[in-house]
Order: sequence, then structure tokens, then C-alpha cells
Amino acid sequence: MTTSPNQVDAALISRRSIRAFLPTPVARADIEAILEAASRAPSGTNTQPWKVYVVTGESLACLSQALVAAYNDPRRDALYQEEYRYYPHQWVSPYIDRRRKIGWDLYGLLGIEKGDKVRMQEQHAQNYRFFGAPVGLFFTIERVMERGSWLDYGMFLQAIMTAARGRGLDTCPQAAFTPFHRVIAEHLGLPPEEQLVCGMSLGFADESALVNTLRTDREPVERFTRFLD
Repeated sequence: MTTSPNQVDAALISRRSIRAFLPTPVARADIEAILEAASRAPSGTNTQPWKVYVVTGESLACLSQALVAAYNDPRRDALYQEEYRYYPHQWVSPYIDRRRKIGWDLYGLLGIEKGDKVRMQEQHAQNYRFFGAPVGLFFTIERVMERGSWLDYGMFLQAIMTAARGRGLDTCPQAAFTPFHRVIAEHLGLPPEEQLVCGMSLGFADESALVNTLRTDREPVERFTRFLD
């Protein structure tokens, strides 16, 4: 057990989506320790539906090059489509408002004006360069698993990000990879029974990067909670 809840709280609260990493390598032992800790995440009847692919070095560089090429392909929308919808078909308030705010907060911070599609695309393309991180993680689930296992997966991903913070590392969970599951499947050698859930960049944050000064808002507890006595 931890000696203080502040240690856990600090790891949770300090977690943020980093969009500029240092090239500093991450030791394999640290990656393994993070995944071992995260494997204690709960799952229904202990099914543990997660599968993880860790990509570094030349493998990461080759995959990044292929992803950037796919993203910049003028035929992208016709050639690449996500296998599952991450976002809703129809946006409603307050979710669309929060989505727009984070988008314009990010672009405003970087000096990208509304309507500047070229710079917006360039910024989004940084996802496929892993924001300069030395480690890329990809998460898959077997297609036979149902919605409950996807809930379990979320807890596993959160555990990874929290364990990373406990070691002074940072992350960026990325659904941006999902349209390019075929590219990723080819490079990782995924079997057809596995489906890509998402990816994640892992490394040490570049604290000098302007983009990493972005802080997202959170709703206060009283706005999303009801206590019934």
C-alpha cells in the first residue's frame, strides 16, 4: 500500500497528453515495469483482454514514415477508414463544446488561425511522428470480445499512463491511429483476429515546448456527481 494518497493523486493529476517529447531513450526495464503494474487493472472475470505491441528504434521510424505517407495521401479518406467509431455520429452539447474548445485552445496556443487547414494538417500529422517520442505502444483486442472488455481496456490504459507518471515519464493516448489500422497491422504483423484499439506515445516530455503548456479544463465534481443519502 502507498504511504500517502497524495502519491497516487499526484500521478493521476499530473497526467496530460504530451505533444512534444525528448528523444531520450526509455529503458526496456521501465516499459516492462509499467506494463506489469498496469496488468493489475481489473477486467471482468479476469479476462485480461489487452495485447500490447511496443515499437522503438528502426521499427518505429519505418512505421512513422508509412503512417505520415498514408495521412498525407490525397486519397486518404477513400483508402483508410476506422474500424470502429470513436466519436458519436451526432454531436450534442456539452461534448461538442468541450471538443471545440480544446481544438481552438491548442491551435490558438500555436498561432494557427481558424481556416488554416495546411497548418492544422501539419499539426495533426505530428501524431504519426509520435510527437518525437522514442516509444510507440499499440493496443489490440480480439474481435470476439464484447463491449465490456473495451471498458476493461480503458482501465488498463489509464493504469499504464498513471504508472508512467510514477516513473517521471509522460504519454499521449492516440485514437488518431485507428483509421490506419491496415498500415499498422502490416508493420506489426497483427493476426486478422486482432483489432486495433488505439496507440500511445511514451517518453520524457519536452518541457521547453510551447505545445506542452496547454492545460485542459475539467468539470468540478459537483457538476457530474449526485450524492444520494
